Amino acid sequence: MTLLRRSAVGLLGEARGGSLGHRMAEQMRHELGQAPSPAEIRSWNSSLPVLAQDLIDAGLGNVEILAEYRLPLTSQRVDAILAGSHPQTGQPSYVVVELKQWTAVELFEDETSLVTLPGFPNSPRLHPGAQVGRYCEYLLDFTRALQDLSDPVRGVAYLHNATAGVDVLRRRPPDPYSRLFTGQQRGEFLTYLQSRLDSAPGVAAADLLLGSAAAPSRQLLAVAAAEIQQREQFTLIGEQQLAYESVLHAVQNARRADHKTVIIISGGPGSGKSVVALSLLGELARQGRSALHATGSKSFTQTLRQVAGRRSPRTQRLFTYFNQFGAAEQNGLDVLILDEAHRIRETSANRWTRASLRTGAAQVDELLAAARVPVFLLDQHQVVRPGEMGTVAEIEKHAGREGYEVQLIELGEQFRCGGSKLYEQWVLRLLGLEKGGPRPWGGDPHFDVRLADSPSELEAWLAGQLATGDGARMAAGYCWDWSTPRADGSLIADVVIGNWSHPWNVRGDRAVGGAPPAALWATEPAGFGQVGCVYTAQGFEYDWNGVIIGPDLVWRTDRWVPVRSANRDPDFRNRTRVSDADFDQLIRNVYKVLLTRGMKGTTIYSTDRETRDFLADLLRTH
Repeated sequence: MTLLRRSAVGLLGEARGGSLGHRMAEQMRHELGQAPSPAEIRSWNSSLPVLAQDLIDAGLGNVEILAEYRLPLTSQRVDAILAGSHPQTGQPSYVVVELKQWTAVELFEDETSLVTLPGFPNSPRLHPGAQVGRYCEYLLDFTRALQDLSDPVRGVAYLHNATAGVDVLRRRPPDPYSRLFTGQQRGEFLTYLQSRLDSAPGVAAADLLLGSAAAPSRQLLAVAAAEIQQREQFTLIGEQQLAYESVLHAVQNARRADHKTVIIISGGPGSGKSVVALSLLGELARQGRSALHATGSKSFTQTLRQVAGRRSPRTQRLFTYFNQFGAAEQNGLDVLILDEAHRIRETSANRWTRASLRTGAAQVDELLAAARVPVFLLDQHQVVRPGEMGTVAEIEKHAGREGYEVQLIELGEQFRCGGSKLYEQWVLRLLGLEKGGPRPWGGDPHFDVRLADSPSELEAWLAGQLATGDGARMAAGYCWDWSTPRADGSLIADVVIGNWSHPWNVRGDRAVGGAPPAALWATEPAGFGQVGCVYTAQGFEYDWNGVIIGPDLVWRTDRWVPVRSANRDPDFRNRTRVSDADFDQLIRNVYKVLLTRGMKGTTIYSTDRETRDFLADLLRTH
């Protein structure tokens, strides 16, 4: 998807007519459901005409400019992609362009991949060459139409207003995907464009790119082994790469200056938190740093252990749990990567903890103390259990008491839900987790949302997607009893809705009757035969998502009504520990997690007729 597609000649004509910024702003409102900032509009009006004029002066006026192109399966936008034919081969050829109006810049503490702008010395940004290089790699990884072409993509950062004030950027060595040109080098820039594009119309090349299917996503857990044992398998882009570089910089400082930094990486579903976590673990291991990965999820940790350690059992030791650090040495690790940190508990003690180890210390304090650089990756809307304390405010409060420096990084881009911010925002407003109230689903070509009239219809639709080779799972609110397996090992179909019934996923660590253990429900093909709950779905993703909203959350007239008596989760039974207000918040978070597991689409069924009618009204317009 692109906000504007024009030949260089056409774009310059539109800019001279004064309609360029207005047209792109209207397209953004239509495509993304949001308005651009004044700074974005100024940037479009200032930089894109310069690029178009350069193409025309290079004799490339027929090259197509795809402005604000959205990378597949993300919400990350590239400033411009130039589409045309290669002058030697005649094959489709693309130049990815990162446009900057910067005139002065400094390296951030001599880091060649991080820079700062005048007046903002403590706000590092990614080097524009590194930024565009990652865009190129990601485009090649996820665009099916490019996979059979020879050398189809190159990248440039173009600082068209700059002269000598950005010379420090050249300390980062260029590569084919990250060439850097300034306004002072305009002649060289035109020559470079002529080496990658010819004067023929770029219509066919643009059509090929825009019409391409996204290549299958490199699912996080499917490549964890190669990520940890061999080399980096993920391409980090935008804020993901900034988070990654910031952690590595903090690790260097911790060693060099005996300095401790707490890093909090916050982002919504699918924004790439776990991709950042595993990329960091792989790089830190290669550097010989002492680093561990911890979560509060048994399913997530065990899956990582199995996948990342299937050829090397030693690798499994890198993956552990939050409650393992009560007796850890102060700053004994260089880095502790705390994935799914919204699941941090009040304390690490549980009913099996020996009395001698029940110190009463807060779990977050134990985790803060264990490493010179603790890295917390979290989504505050995924707190789904009583006693979970993993919020930005809570971590900042505990770090502040100890005098630790805290750095907060927000991951705004989205990689789950097809990169659809529209869908994520729709879910948040639907459940009252953001202001504004529920609104009709206006549609998004990158993400499918449906309402099923019965659980059988929901299952049949998911089975159809499964038959095409995609992944699919169905999950539900915890509104039915959860029985132990029968003596013969078969599962009991506890989730009963009318004449439809299915068992919950297996509780334990062993397969039962052909069903995978709980930790592998989301990733093993046989998991489709059972209904998952929030504790097995959280942290995972699958192509197609089916969600059964149980009778514990129903819509009545103009609001959601939590029905505590309909919920069977043992953690919610104690009214002294979980107030009605807390239950209301937690149950909304539960369904938020369940509704945002899909990469390509979600189908919803509610057991309550009035709730189904309400959802049908919201989805009727699409």
